Order: sequence, then structure tokens, then C-alpha cells
Amino acid sequence: MLQAQVPKLPPLRQQAEIQQEWLRLRLERNLPVLMRKHGIQMWIVACREYAEDPAFFSLVSPTVFAARRTTIYVFHDRGAKEGVERLALGGDSNGGLYTVYRDPDTPQHEIYGESQWRLLRKLIDQRHPSNIAIDISPTHAFSDGLTVGMRDKLIQSMGPDNAKRVVPAENLALEYQEQRVPEMLPTYRQMMEIVHSLISRAFSNEVIKPGVTTSEDVVWWLRQEVNDMGLGTWFQPSIMVQRKGAAGLDFLDKPHGIVIERGDVLHVDFGITALRLNTDTQHMGYVLRPGETDVPAGIQRALTNGNRLQDLVLSRLLPGRSGNEVLLDALHAMREEKINGSVYSHPIGDHGHAAGPMIGLWDRQQSIPGRGDAKVLPGTWFSIELSAKTAVPEWSGQELQVGLEEDAALDSEGRVAWVLTRQSKYHLVR
Repeated sequence: MLQAQVPKLPPLRQQAEIQQEWLRLRLERNLPVLMRKHGIQMWIVACREYAEDPAFFSLVSPTVFAARRTTIYVFHDRGAKEGVERLALGGDSNGGLYTVYRDPDTPQHEIYGESQWRLLRKLIDQRHPSNIAIDISPTHAFSDGLTVGMRDKLIQSMGPDNAKRVVPAENLALEYQEQRVPEMLPTYRQMMEIVHSLISRAFSNEVIKPGVTTSEDVVWWLRQEVNDMGLGTWFQPSIMVQRKGAAGLDFLDKPHGIVIERGDVLHVDFGITALRLNTDTQHMGYVLRPGETDVPAGIQRALTNGNRLQDLVLSRLLPGRSGNEVLLDALHAMREEKINGSVYSHPIGDHGHAAGPMIGLWDRQQSIPGRGDAKVLPGTWFSIELSAKTAVPEWSGQELQVGLEEDAALDSEGRVAWVLTRQSKYHLVR
């Protein structure tokens, strides 16, 4: 399952070149298709420094870390022949991908203040789009990045005739952030190899000394390794301990961690961030008792049940289905096979819990109105996150919960596969 040699990501400068090419492909390949799919002729993304629209970071170069004063991007679809023009009122050209407008009175200065809004009105009037999409949504955070103050200023500045044509950019903004380009996958696979390797090391004698090491020690080992490798993480890793006769061990109530003992079953939830991409993985480990060379059969069976639930979810992750449809179908199949489990999967990519259809919540095993109604699209990535409980004979019938999470990718044809591989055997601490 684990790679013998873990690749290193390229140096930062090369990473930026890779990311810049991804941005070009998303703007030139994905955006025009999505604007036409949703019937949007003009899309305006407007935000201020440190109050960026969630879509902002999927629209800018890797060397851009914040909006510049007030940044306004205008995307205008001129049709299949001329394509989508990309205009920047504020900020730079993002490596030549946008046409930048400077101050009309002093061209050596950045456009700012009222002149910025007057120019926006002029650009809209000249193009006279049939509709103007802005990022407002009561349902999806990824489509709701326009602040109230910016919305009021935008509507006022464009004039009443243009304001009549304003529509929500809900699905456009959502799907633009959701959809990948295939060129991202090799790098993402390298990231997954790093994650699997770090988990394998964390759940080994390199890190864990039974009877001494705590769950929090493992958490902070992971954090330090990620930091030392020049990577980031988008959430604090967690380690959960389960053991025979102690079903109530709850890591949430143990701020200093639980001492890991022989016979314990371990669970990790861990993700990294690099090149503005995020991973999300959950694996299981086992601490061998004296005389054991492998996990007891009942504990292995619990993992096998989790693998089967993964199969049921992955086979139902089909383009055109809503997240709710995937969830309910998978839960029905799970119950038919008498697996006691829960499904709470989600898109991943630009964000950890990313744009796209929600497939259940861990504490809400039912349809999720709105966020669960979004459709599965080709060219998207998902974290297949779930858990299954199994009675373990070796634990006198006590239930063991196996939590699993692996990232999967749908290609442009809608075919789905694991980005790397999935766990089918426990990581062993000897």
C-alpha cells in the first residue's frame, strides 16, 4: 500500500510555475464552458484586501496572496469565437492572464477609489451583457463571497439599468472552484504518497513506544514533520484510541492525550496543504500485544467492513447524481449488506471541505437540503469519508469503529478511482 520512496515536491519556484499553468488551463479551458453551461455572459468578482471572495484564490497566480486594495475581476463571454475576456480593475495581470486597467488620469498609478467604479460602469455599458453574475448565495459559502458593503457599492456604481440584469453566480462560482484540470493529478498523487508515508511512520515504533507515547505526541510529531517538509495543513490532526474494555476513550476529552498501550487500535485523521491543494486521509493502526505478529481476525474484519462500505460509496459516485442521491443509495446498499456504518464524504481540492455536493454529515445520515442537492461533476475530486462499527469477538463482542478516508478522482469521462490507493491492512506498531 505504501510507497517505498516518497517523492519530494519541487522547489517553490517550480511549484509556482506549475500552479500558474493550472490557473491558465482553468481560466482558458474550464471557465468558458461553465459560463455557457449556466448562461452567464458577465461574471464580476469584487473584493478587498483581507476580505477575499473564496473564488479569488482560484482566479489568481500563486504569487498573489491577497486582493490589492479593492480588486475587481470582470469576465465577459464574447462567444465561442472570441472567447471570454478577463479584465482586472486593481491588482496586476497575474502573469499576463488578465488585461489590467490603470488609473485613466495617471496611468502610472493603480486605479483606485471612485475612478475604479466609474470605469467598471463604463466597461459594463460598452459590453451591455444580457446578465451580470455576482457571488451571492444563501446555500454555498463558495458562491457567497461578495460582502454586503461591496454589493451595495457595486449595484450603485453600475447604474439602475445594469442592476436589473444582476443574477446570482451561485452554480458558476461553485463549479469553477470544484472542477479540476487533469494536469493537477500527478502532483496530487505525490502529495498523497507523502501523506501515506507520514501516517505509516507515525503508526510505527519510530514514533510510538507503547506505554509511554501519548496520542498527542503523535499529533505533534505529524505537525512538526509537515512543517519541516515545507508543507502546510488545513486542520489539526487527530489521533483516537480504542481498546478492549474501554469503549469510552474519547480524544476530545483528553487535552494531554491518552497513553498508547499494547492491544490498542489507533485512528488518525490527517491532511496536508501544498500548491493550494489539500488532502484528507483517515487510516487505522494496531499496537501488537506480546506474541502477536498480526492483528486479531475480528479487528481485521472491522477494517474489511469499512473497505466494503468504501466500495458501495465509490461505485455510486456518478456524474449527474446529487450528493443526496449518492448518500441515500449507498446507505440503502449498506443496510442490505448489514453493515453498521455512516457516510459523510465531501469534495476536496482548492479547500479541504471543498466546493461541490455534500454527501452526508457524520451526525446527519439523511439528505442535506441545498448543499447535498449539488450534482457530481466529471473532473472533480472527493474525500470518501465514512465509518463502520463491527462487534469484535476478541473484545468480548465490544464494537470497534473503523474510520476511513481516502481521496478519489473522477476523470473527464466520469470514471472514478482512488488517487493513490486505500488502506486494506492495519499499520502495525510492534
